[in-house]
Amino acid sequence: MDYSQFLVMHQEIGLLVLILLVFLFDTFSSRPAPKGFTMFTVCLFGLLTALGFVFPIDKQVASAFGGMYVTSPVMIGIKNVLNIGVFIVILQSIKWADSEFMRVRRGEFYELLLITLFGMYLMISARHFLLFIIGLETASLPLAALVAFDKNRYESHEAAVKYILTAVFSSAIFMMGLSFVYALSGTLYFSDVAASIVDGGALLIVAIAFVIGGMGFKLSLVPFHLWTADVYQGAPTSVTSYLSVISKGAAAFAFFVILVQVFGPFYNGIWEWMLYALIILTITIGNLFALRQKNLKRFLAFSSISQAGYIMLGVIAGSAQGLGSLIFYILVYIFSNLAAFGVISAIENKTGRVDMDDYNNLYSTNPKLAFTMMLAMFSLAGIPPFAGFFSKFFIFTSAVAPGTPALYILVLIALINTIISLYYYLLVVKAMFINNQQECVIPAFRSASSERVAMWICVAGIILVGVVNCIYNGLIDSSVANPEYIFTMFAN
Repeated sequence: MDYSQFLVMHQEIGLLVLILLVFLFDTFSSRPAPKGFTMFTVCLFGLLTALGFVFPIDKQVASAFGGMYVTSPVMIGIKNVLNIGVFIVILQSIKWADSEFMRVRRGEFYELLLITLFGMYLMISARHFLLFIIGLETASLPLAALVAFDKNRYESHEAAVKYILTAVFSSAIFMMGLSFVYALSGTLYFSDVAASIVDGGALLIVAIAFVIGGMGFKLSLVPFHLWTADVYQGAPTSVTSYLSVISKGAAAFAFFVILVQVFGPFYNGIWEWMLYALIILTITIGNLFALRQKNLKRFLAFSSISQAGYIMLGVIAGSAQGLGSLIFYILVYIFSNLAAFGVISAIENKTGRVDMDDYNNLYSTNPKLAFTMMLAMFSLAGIPPFAGFFSKFFIFTSAVAPGTPALYILVLIALINTIISLYYYLLVVKAMFINNQQECVIPAFRSASSERVAMWICVAGIILVGVVNCIYNGLIDSSVANPEYIFTMFAN
């Protein structure tokens, strides 16, 4: 066996070394773990994230294990994007992890978090369905434990049960689809499936439907979304933020690869129309249900369902421009959504309040938190000149690039839904800045330094990515939507 091929997996190996160091520190330290444990984890993961940008990346595609594992600048770039999001989530969770309730178990929290990230790494680089399933389950099963981490709350246990049952059911559906794929092609390599299937007929349609259904659960696509709001509400806020952006981002990229590389020849007439219907349902139903929410975690759950529909516009484009727009959208979504969850987490840690009515007149007591939440809502809504506007612009442009009338109609429906989403995103802004008839129930307080750093990173991302786009792509010359120059910062 050629052990040098393990060097191709340098990001996975680096993460495994980090997981091992965190595990050993937690195992052999006193109980509860000393405060230095948290800083040890943060610094090591920060170093791992920084090394992903500092080390030069081989421009050539490299593979290992007979082509089951493949890496390239694009895959390394999306892993770097996920690392940024995980680093922000870890910063946001420090105050909660260092609380009296969590002090004994915070080691397990960080270990499970990093193990799920390792599974997502495998999903991104897998080019064989066996390795993909290993990565998928490695990413999914520890999340059930994270959702149930708040063991003193009934809602947390209920959310964990719903999540694990949904994860198992979705995996079963996905693997049933794979059994049909194997029956048709005789292989599980991504590159060989399409070449091996000549005419699958009805069985191929069922196989693709099952694969899309299984991945649809992971992405919260309608009608596979019913678990999302309950799990987001019941899970600890730090886990909810991780679920909403990191898990969704990795699954979206893997979904793109499977549909384009494995089932690309069957785009016209099969999965294009399946995805077409799912996108319309996901964006529309996510928006309509978000209008009715008063709990901010449920509100962001339905917002994330709608955002998943927008992300799928990059997938249905099935092009290099669609992939670049998808990755750029995920990057912007990480900054925007984690900014909102950062504010919610800071306020919940201090007061336990998570309802929208509790945020009435928040600006009078906590203007910085209100300003951060306002920027997050503006970016999620796609209001210029913030980063969310450009992410939607790029992904809409990539979706209409093929020039087919059906995709023009799809983007028109997405644009109408964007207008609807403006209303419920601005409801949060209205509560904080305009509903000043009564005294704010959230007292003035200073959030933890780690929470402030995380929010500063998110605010900087929302503003700077928008400013850079204004300068280089701009509203002056927007004839060509090209997010690749931003992506090169992560892949070069």
